[in-house]
Formats: sequence, structure tokens, C-alpha cells
Amino acid sequence: MKPRLNPMQAAPDTMKALLALETQVQTSGLERSLIELVKTRASQINGCAYCINMHSTDARKHGETEARLYLLDAWREAPVYSDRERAALAWTEAVTLVSETHVPDDVYAELRAHFSEAETVNLTMLVATINAWNRIAISFRAIPEVKHKANAA
Repeated sequence: MKPRLNPMQAAPDTMKALLALETQVQTSGLERSLIELVKTRASQINGCAYCINMHSTDARKHGETEARLYLLDAWREAPVYSDRERAALAWTEAVTLVSETHVPDDVYAELRAHFSEAETVNLTMLVATINAWNRIAISFRAIPEVKHKANAA
């Protein structure tokens, strides 16, 4: 696979706007661990290799465990996530798949049991932002930076 273009070079002012939103989301008060779980989960749903690699790496750097990252795709069956994280992951899936889910009332009610109104908006902007990044990375064929072990001869 070969990258199609570099969006930062092609339209720097437009990309700066998305970077500003990213900065706002990062400083919104949501827990860093939650931010990385949400970004990784949305990226899994969207099939964005670049973002899955980036956010699982970032999550590890901030203390996330391998087990929780490995189980993220099956979070409903894994007992390693808090109720707050589960509500956020359900919200992430519903918002990411909005054309299919229309973000059901029960998912919203569960979210609101664990998140304030401001946190709900901030979480939704987080989901919207990672979905934008996923679409940019996938559309322009961003290549994940992955170190490969040399094959044994």
C-alpha cells in the first residue's frame, strides 16, 4: 500500500482546525485512559490500521495493560472494564455506527448514568474527532509505523 497524499501538506489550514479540536478534546477533562480506549475502539470499528497502531501504542505509554487492549474488541464479555468505560465504549460504537444504530435511547441513558452533560458532549466530540481522523487516514492510505522483527533464516 502506498500513501495517496499528505493531508497536512495539501491543506495545512484545514488540518490545523482538526488539530485544534483534537487539542480541545485532549484537555476536556476526560481520563487519558478512557480517551485512548475510545480512540482505539472506534479505530477498530472503522478498520483504521494507522490509528489502531497509534492509539494502542499511546495507551500502553500511559499505563494501559496488554490484556485490556487485546480484549477491547470483545469488551462486553471481558470483566476488565469499569461501568463508566463500558458506557463510553457502547456510546463510541453507537455514534461511530450512527447510520446503523441511530444512537439508541438505552445507550444514551446508560451513558448519562456515568457522565455529566459536559462530559457527554466532550465524549461525543472525542468520538467524532477520532472518526474524522480514521476517515482521513483510511482515505489517504496512511501507513502505520510498525517495527518488524527480522524473519529467522
